[in-house]
Parts: sequence; structure tokens; C-alpha cells
Amino acid sequence: MRTYFLTVITLFLFLSSFAQHSDETTNIKQLRSYEDSLIMLGKAMVNDTEETQRQTSNYSFIKTLVSALKIPNSFLYPFDSVKAVRIINSPDNRFRIITWPLTFDDGSYRFYGTIQMNTGGKLVMYPLTDASPDIKNPEDTITDNRKWFGAEYYWIVPVYSPKLYYVLLGWKGYTDKSTKKVIEVLSFDNDKPVLGMPVFDGNGKTRKRVVFEYTRHASMLLRYLPDQNMIVFDHLVPPDPKMKDQKDSYGPDLSYDGYKIKNGHWVFVSNLDMRNEPENRDEQLVDPKKQAKADKAAAASSNQ
Repeated sequence: MRTYFLTVITLFLFLSSFAQHSDETTNIKQLRSYEDSLIMLGKAMVNDTEETQRQTSNYSFIKTLVSALKIPNSFLYPFDSVKAVRIINSPDNRFRIITWPLTFDDGSYRFYGTIQMNTGGKLVMYPLTDASPDIKNPEDTITDNRKWFGAEYYWIVPVYSPKLYYVLLGWKGYTDKSTKKVIEVLSFDNDKPVLGMPVFDGNGKTRKRVVFEYTRHASMLLRYLPDQNMIVFDHLVPPDPKMKDQKDSYGPDLSYDGYKIKNGHWVFVSNLDMRNEPENRDEQLVDPKKQAKADKAAAASSNQ
């Protein structure tokens, strides 16, 4: 009898393990299939010459992405072959953010994205709704995922102050004349995302997020230096003091400023010595319009 029960238990464990492995294999196959669809839709929403077609591809991309994320344990799947979006995980692996821009024929952008939580089970995500035109004073405004100051994020910095929060560095294509970058803050209140926090001190003001605007013809450095606990960025100036109100004329003057973390706040510092730091301008972000032109040029060259 004892041998019989041991045999039954062993068989049960084997079948459970086999079923779990079978489910995981099925999930991976589904995720790969979704990834293939996302790759094709992503290329279309970036490269199609018709604005309406880019929009249609974008809507299909969103639906496909949501279906993919509903697959169990999708958080562990990197989707790293989908080049049309930027996916970054928080260093503590609590969540990941997926963001991307959609370009319009007039040179403007709208951003899309979602925050996916690492639940280890059922999908929990917070879609990001770009409400940039409605946020009149972004440096003074606290919002949430339903009223998002859209951007494509490329860096997450956790800050372990009395209230844990995350600093996000992002690129924000703006118009046909200027580009923006943003230092955003993400925190969670009752497990719901909050965007913006009064933690940036400098020049006689405390900001809830920091927004930079500069000419589209220039590149701007905005990065985090982990060994110094500092965010550094180009100092932006107009080409002529008379143009100080024309942000679309601003560009780097080869000097650098930054924010240094102190007691949970970021304190502004100017004239940083960056001679020993590599300049990774724009954090290797590529303007979708420029990328589309490059892809067309490459295709034309290969056909010759």
C-alpha cells in the first residue's frame, strides 16, 4: 500500500510538471507569434508614407500588444525584436514601461505606452494616455497615467527616499522645429501610478518635472551618472540673446548642468566638468522621421 501511494504521488508530480512545461511552451509560442506581428506593424507605423496608414497600423499594434501582454508570464518576455518601441525595466524589476511615438505629417508627435507591473500572474498594466496639449504648465503639474506628458523613456532611476519613486528620462519629439526632453517622476499611491513630484530644486523654484526644449537640428545630452548619483545635461542657450523667448532656436553651448540627489531631492548644479565623461547624445534615440528616411535610402541603395 505504501509503495502504491508513493507511485501515485510521483506520477501526480510528474504530470503536474509536464503540464506546466507544456503550458510554458505554448505561451512562448504564442508570444513569439505576437512578436512577429508586432514587428511588421511597428515597421508600418514608422515607415508608411500615409499618415492614415500609420495611424491604422498603430491602433492594430496596440490591440496586438495588449493581447500579447495578457499571455501568462508575459512580463518575462523581452520583445527585443520589436524595434518600433522602447521597453525598459525598473532596476528593482517591479515594472516595465513600453513607450513609442507616432509621427504626423505636420511634424508633430503623439506618444503611446503602458506600465506593466510584475505580478507573476494576471496582467496588471496602466495604459498611458498622452494629454500633452492639455498640460499647460508641465513643470508645475502632477498627473497620472490617464493624463500623461508623453515621452519615449530610456532610463529609470529608483530613489529610495521615505517615499520610493522613480526618475524617468525621456525623449519627446515636439514639432517640425523643436524637440523636447523630459525628466519625469513616477511613484505609486495605493498601487496606482502618479506622475510628477516636487523634488527638483534650483533657480529659486521647485519643479515637479523638468522639461527641455531645443532646436530640432541639435542633439542634447541628458543622462544619469550612477557613480555620482547625478543627472547631467547640456546647457541650452539661444544663438542670440534677443531670441531668448524662441525655444526652438536653443542649442547646447558646450557647458553642462545637472541635478544632484540630496535627501530625496534633486538639487540643481551648474558648470559641471564633463571632460572625462563620454557624450552619448540623445541616448542613441532615433527620430522616427529620420529613421524612415534612412530606411528608404538603404532600400534604394540595395535595389541599385
